[in-house]
Amino acid sequence: MSLRTQLKKVLPSISVTEQEALDAGDVWLEGSIYRGKPDFDALRAVPEAKLSNEEQAFLDGPVKELMAMVDDSVIQNSKHLPDHILEFLKKERFFSLIIPKSFGGLEFSPYANSTIVGTIATKSSAVAVTVMVPNSLGPGELLLHYGTKEQQAHYLPRLANGREIPCFALTSPEAGSDAGGIPDRGIVTKGMHEGKEVIGMEVTWDKRYITLAPIATVLGLAFKVEDPEGILGGKEHLGITCALIPKSHPGVELGNRHDPMGIRFYNGTTRGNKVFIPMEFIIGGQENIGRGWQMLVSCLGAGRGISLPALGVSTSQVSFKSASEYAAVREQFGLSIGQFEGIQEKLADIAGKTYLQESMRVLTTEGLGMGLKPSVVTAIAKYHMTEIGRDVLDSAMDIQAGKAIQNGPQNTLASGYVAQPIAITVEGANILTRNLMIFGQGVMRCHPYLQSMVESIHSQDKSADKTFNKIFRKTVGYSVGNGLRAFGLGLMPFTASSTSTLPEVQQYEKAVHQLSAKLAVYADFSLLVLGGKLKQAEMLSARLGDVMSHLYGAMAAIKYYEQKVAVSDRQSAAPYFHYATRWSLQSAENALHKFLDNFPASAARKVMRTITLQFRHKMPAISDDMIRELAKAAQQDSAFKAQLTHLVKPSPGDGHDINEQAYKAKLACLDLLSKVKKALRKKDIKPGVRFGETLDNALAASLINAQEYAQLVDYNKKREKAIRVDEFDFDMNLLDDNAQPIEQVKQAS
Repeated sequence: MSLRTQLKKVLPSISVTEQEALDAGDVWLEGSIYRGKPDFDALRAVPEAKLSNEEQAFLDGPVKELMAMVDDSVIQNSKHLPDHILEFLKKERFFSLIIPKSFGGLEFSPYANSTIVGTIATKSSAVAVTVMVPNSLGPGELLLHYGTKEQQAHYLPRLANGREIPCFALTSPEAGSDAGGIPDRGIVTKGMHEGKEVIGMEVTWDKRYITLAPIATVLGLAFKVEDPEGILGGKEHLGITCALIPKSHPGVELGNRHDPMGIRFYNGTTRGNKVFIPMEFIIGGQENIGRGWQMLVSCLGAGRGISLPALGVSTSQVSFKSASEYAAVREQFGLSIGQFEGIQEKLADIAGKTYLQESMRVLTTEGLGMGLKPSVVTAIAKYHMTEIGRDVLDSAMDIQAGKAIQNGPQNTLASGYVAQPIAITVEGANILTRNLMIFGQGVMRCHPYLQSMVESIHSQDKSADKTFNKIFRKTVGYSVGNGLRAFGLGLMPFTASSTSTLPEVQQYEKAVHQLSAKLAVYADFSLLVLGGKLKQAEMLSARLGDVMSHLYGAMAAIKYYEQKVAVSDRQSAAPYFHYATRWSLQSAENALHKFLDNFPASAARKVMRTITLQFRHKMPAISDDMIRELAKAAQQDSAFKAQLTHLVKPSPGDGHDINEQAYKAKLACLDLLSKVKKALRKKDIKPGVRFGETLDNALAASLINAQEYAQLVDYNKKREKAIRVDEFDFDMNLLDDNAQPIEQVKQAS
């Protein structure tokens, strides 16, 4: 019995849905990371993402106008998105970011798409999601890639100008993460359509969690097609199929809503019972019956790589801007709270991870902008950027404390805090993305021979043994090479390569090479020792996926520092860069140790440690001094800090504007404040009950002149407004600065 035959008994074959997922998308930078040879040349060759003049004009025009229109506290206290906002989104073609200009769309780049969605999300999650969905996985993208010319000509112009509002229904009560197990069925039959008897399908479905369904005019629907009578002349079970059905079509039920955490975007259900649809409703026509899963997985890049990560980045930028400004303005025990090390530790973590988030956002959209569909990279982006957003937001909530938990227009964090879990649950909870998708897909996509080997093992071809043996020899050679390279780098880490011209980057580039070489060895041993059981060893495979992810993050941080940071800003950007890169490398190394500590075969575990010389932590550490340095930088009003918070666009009178005014006013009078505090310590002047009275005493004592007094009074008014929280009367009507109810933000009936 040949080795191939023996392996055939123990290794599971690749299912049809798994094969379609593997065939969809491209292998990009993650392939070189997995194989132990991170391709920094390819990284640096990725074209730098920039907004075109048209894209910048859209941000400066319609997006800016939209931001001024949005009052999220009104939206969250209402039952519906305001009609004037929905109409504005239609009029200004916010739903057409990905639709070609030839169909009336804007045809923006993935980077612009991400920037627009992220900017809107800093003001309102509900509006951002409403814009996001038509520009990610849904009818628009499916039509672009798979629709017939007639379908494209009919629907795309209508989607572009808002005459049609799309939704896409995949998730069923019985099938969430297991999308391939959807119970919804379409039975091939004959029926009447527009007065004629035609071949079509009688479709029954029950879907939930469908964003925009309550206001949609056209329904994208995924279901399984069966042909029990052999009308189409082929097999009975034809597979998952995608169709477009007008809301007005008889039997379509749209309208019931869910309430996703009180965030007022439209989300709900759609149902239909034995609804007859003609074949022309299938996206791409009858020939695309059974291709639905392949179509869906190949189009996931937009939602997974653009929209959802953009929500995570916007959360981080809001958290960073508001927490750093508050830490500088808020004082306790006679000091701004940003001078306390406990706050500094949180603030540095926020700042460093915001840098990492923006770096990953830019690199991922740059890859998508090249026309690539890297399924593993977009899964990395979706998982880690939404999780880091949640982590950063928690720290910002801690810093702002009581101010952060009081609802109202001035609170910049509360809406995002409530909405953040929503992005984490899309496309299955992040548990699924981390434990099954990143390494699960990565191991098959990135290994140079594994997929071909599995196919040859289960092949029925007469030459299967010969093919397998040839692939097996290559695999052994590949694994031996991985082991030798990892051992060499472990023994002589200084031999790791770096092509960067920046000395501060070189150590990190070498570290990425060292960790990647170890990842390749551990992946090989996992496949050798565990074989098909690796698929069920989710905690182990997830840790290998974490290594891939964090090394991708480190590469993104390096590219951003080299290409997106101006030479004049390098000094101020350095603390952010060092923190983000070291955190990524430490996280990757921690994942390696957890993998080794829990590997089930002790002999293999010892061999892996020996080959890679991985007995202790070796990555550059984040020291307390680095934390202090970054926390200090985070509270400075630098050009680079503005670059890292560019998605946040304060509008006059909103929470961001109030915080920013107080922050800038304080920075403008630091010397005067120091003079007043020094006089208080020396008891040259008496403190007042309130700081305003202290300033009166300082003026009376001629410590400050009238102009300086006016500047300090102006700062104090802005400071008091920034540290206050919104107040309501007994019936929860919002009060203005004079304690009078503001009628327009009363709860809508």
